[in-house]
Amino acid sequence: MTRLLPAVTFAGLLIAGTMVAAVAHHGWGSYDTANPVTVNGPVETSKFENPHATIVIKGADKAWTVTLAPTSRMTSRGASADIVAVGKTVSAFGYPSTVEKDEMRAERITVDGKTYELR
Repeated sequence: MTRLLPAVTFAGLLIAGTMVAAVAHHGWGSYDTANPVTVNGPVETSKFENPHATIVIKGADKAWTVTLAPTSRMTSRGASADIVAVGKTVSAFGYPSTVEKDEMRAERITVDGKTYELR
């Protein structure tokens, strides 16, 4: 019994951690897929971290927070942190948030003439 207790405790902690991560992750239902937008401009800020990389693009009329893919997906598709670095000019195609003002989730981005599919 004493050998079983550490294994049960570890399993419980593992399950609890997974549940917290699942609750913290948002769904995609709060984006307006009927009205896609394209935002072009320089990257003002870049966070290449999970659960999703994000950049802020200075568009023609306002700054947009652009939610990208998880970093593992970005990297596997060739869109490393260098691609979305501050100062790069990016074109992001995606869907505006119905909850957060001036925020969108990108389906694809184009940087230096190359397009990266994110979904």
